[in-house]
Amino acid sequence: MNILTATADGSFTLYNETIGEHYHSKHGALQESKHVFIEAGLKKAFTDFPEQSINILEVGFGTGLNYILSRSFAESVQRDFNYTGIEAFPLALAELQSTQYQQYVAQPIWNKFEQDYQQAITHPADPSSPQYLQIAHTTLQEFTSSFKYDLIYFDAFSVQHQPELWSDEIITRVCTFLKPGGIFVTYAITGKLKRALKSCGMEIEKLPGAPGKREMLRARKLI
Repeated sequence: MNILTATADGSFTLYNETIGEHYHSKHGALQESKHVFIEAGLKKAFTDFPEQSINILEVGFGTGLNYILSRSFAESVQRDFNYTGIEAFPLALAELQSTQYQQYVAQPIWNKFEQDYQQAITHPADPSSPQYLQIAHTTLQEFTSSFKYDLIYFDAFSVQHQPELWSDEIITRVCTFLKPGGIFVTYAITGKLKRALKSCGMEIEKLPGAPGKREMLRARKLI
């Protein structure tokens, strides 16, 4: 069961009783998503790949907050992206609506998200279609793709609650989905994570963290 919970910045998140963790930071769901994934991730990717539509992979699609904020920012700067989320346990549409995230984006963006969500879960996207949303209803361990992505949002539950998603093996697997020059961004930073990424040919950056966290991590694939 998921329980709607207020966070410190006034935005809501869901508490997953099975996992024992919130989908977003209790210090501010909206603040965290903007700080980690938009400011440190998407803006950097648009700067580094200025002449193209970019391909984004999110590990842990969850409530869709990172997606709608990404879509909102992309439209504000007149850029395109294609988006694939990995989510083993997709939320019901009513749960997404309960978060009230529609107040943070233009109404047409939210309406389109509601229209596309179920289709995105149940049917593979056509990679030739512009600005598609696809949600791979599978685990990260079983996810496969012939695509190479420009940007990865790694937004899995924490290592304390899902340590298997932070193992060296999984991090190595995730890095295979990045193209050379591609960006990996996550809210977490540990010595183990840094070592795993470096062993995959990634260049590591430590950045100031979102409220409640001192630091976060961004990495670039060099080879």
